[in-house]
Amino acid sequence: MLPFAVRTFPGRTSIVHEGDAPKQCCLILDGWAYRCRTLANGQRQIFAFYVPGDMPDIESLHLHVMDQGLVAIAQTTVAFVAHKDMRALIQSNTNVAMALWRDTLIDATRCRERVISLGRRQAVGRMAHLFCEMYVRLRTVALADDLRYLLPLTQAELADALGLSSVHANRSLQELRKMGLVTLHRRELIIQDWSGLATTAEFDPSYLHLI
Repeated sequence: MLPFAVRTFPGRTSIVHEGDAPKQCCLILDGWAYRCRTLANGQRQIFAFYVPGDMPDIESLHLHVMDQGLVAIAQTTVAFVAHKDMRALIQSNTNVAMALWRDTLIDATRCRERVISLGRRQAVGRMAHLFCEMYVRLRTVALADDLRYLLPLTQAELADALGLSSVHANRSLQELRKMGLVTLHRRELIIQDWSGLATTAEFDPSYLHLI
């Protein structure tokens, strides 16, 4: 069995800091995390979210200094595996190596889709797309059902993921509500009209490669 260490992080605490040179990589067991960069002026860009089953820092096996931070959103439990043990497993098991390579490629497709959102989708479309993506991903790990899921993001985090101000993010959420597409109450997102939300987002889940 692969040796690992489990640790639980409180919400809004760093799992990996920007500039770290980690000797281990992690697997999300419970909770949510995000990767981000923070500029000198304090502005932050969140560019990826991770849920149970994701390995958000597998690139640290080969890229020795992290160019982004990994932050727990709510209380998050992760399993840490030493790089030396991961390398030994990869070298001895071709199937594991291929699975990790595939996971890395899918992470890249999600990043490309995020670039499209930030560069070309309007604010409402960006938010709708994020809501659609997270629903599909969470449903895959049995954390979403009946078109609803827990969304532990603050308004500021949502804004930083979408390249918007907090005010603009709030307006976009209100617009989706007025359109009858979603409601958000006590951190639970309820999708009232999946077809309408997906159309607004121009959402095609094929880029997630979940099948």
